Amino acid sequence: MKKIGIILLTLVVNLPLFAQGQVTTRKHRLADFTDKMTQVVLSGDEVLNAALRKEIPYIWTATTFEFCSLEQFEKIKTQDKYYFLIPAESVFKGEEEPGIRFLTLVKGGPDAKDGISAMHEVVSLPVAAAMGTTDRDLVYLGGIIQAIQEYTLAAMESETAAYKMSEWFNGRFKKSIEDKKVYIAEEDLSSEVNEKALAKLENNLSLHIVPSTESDWQYVNQSPETVVGYVIAPIFPVKGSVCYKLLFEADTHRLCYVERDKISEKKSEGFLASELKPLGK
Repeated sequence: MKKIGIILLTLVVNLPLFAQGQVTTRKHRLADFTDKMTQVVLSGDEVLNAALRKEIPYIWTATTFEFCSLEQFEKIKTQDKYYFLIPAESVFKGEEEPGIRFLTLVKGGPDAKDGISAMHEVVSLPVAAAMGTTDRDLVYLGGIIQAIQEYTLAAMESETAAYKMSEWFNGRFKKSIEDKKVYIAEEDLSSEVNEKALAKLENNLSLHIVPSTESDWQYVNQSPETVVGYVIAPIFPVKGSVCYKLLFEADTHRLCYVERDKISEKKSEGFLASELKPLGK
């Protein structure tokens, strides 16, 4: 995949994807979300910035919003009248440097004086490799933004959703794929999915292993009764690196599955044979 953007200035923080609350109730802390303005922070990646400027006005409808720079974010992050949607990178255990960039929604307030890691994190989802945004990343960016907004609204109403983000997304997985075609790009298969493994999947008529151009087309054209997979991984993954596997409903662009996995010598980044087997049944 052609790299079309490299971060010039970014934030490197330790942001877990499935954040756990450290307060009495996360639902209570989110009660003011729709009453506050969301500041969309633009990083040094101009490609991502342009995409956010294009997607946010059409998707972000739950709150008022403004775009701001990293410099402006540093000045206003302690103000509790704002939520911030910010690109950030995370170093996971076993990694020596950030491999993946996330879009993270955090709440402004006095705690921010100790850095972004001290801010109340609402939700964090992967959007691209840390070293640059690709054409394929831009295809699915809107779905990620939609998922962040949808989850936050659900967490305002449900304590269960507020504390169990992964379960909330993946809890609708079975219903989302029922009686639907599933498209997975060849590029998004782990190295352990060899010819023998693929042969075992040939009788699964609902599962389609295709070039990424075809799976992306299904998503862009909002094909009905279709689910599309996408993998986000470091540009240069090493043993111990983390990758994310996502599934979207093509017609609604709704995220219905997100799974984090570690890359090892036996398995590279991508969907595993054990994950492909139940898809499309």
